[in-house]
Amino acid sequence: MSQTILKNADLKSTKKRRLLLSILQSENRAMTAEELLEKAMPILPMNASTVYRALNSLTEKGILSKTLRKDGKAYFTLEKHDHHHRLTCTVCQKVISIDSCPLEELTEDLAKKTGFHITGHTLEFHGVCPDCRKQQPH
Repeated sequence: MSQTILKNADLKSTKKRRLLLSILQSENRAMTAEELLEKAMPILPMNASTVYRALNSLTEKGILSKTLRKDGKAYFTLEKHDHHHRLTCTVCQKVISIDSCPLEELTEDLAKKTGFHITGHTLEFHGVCPDCRKQQPH
């Protein structure tokens, strides 16, 4: 799958890019460059600058989305090319996908008002998940 994604984006299908995409797909969560490097190193040694360059290329081509969070770190996820909504725990970074779309009416209204052909959107709520709330003192 990674090879096809890279080919469709006119990117060279390198082992390192394929590995990073594979890790993101198997983890199924947003990850930092550091986390990706840590997971990749035992499989295929690479340095941090290689990871950052690959992530920037993949983001520029729309394969990944990059989100800056309150912790000051950039998190990368595979782009689904539709729209997605999620809840993100600010403590443990757990992400829960929201299947329904509460923004359909707003999307249609924006398209009419602006003339845009809207191809997707993201919505992310931040908070503390029930598990982390149990661990925090009241």
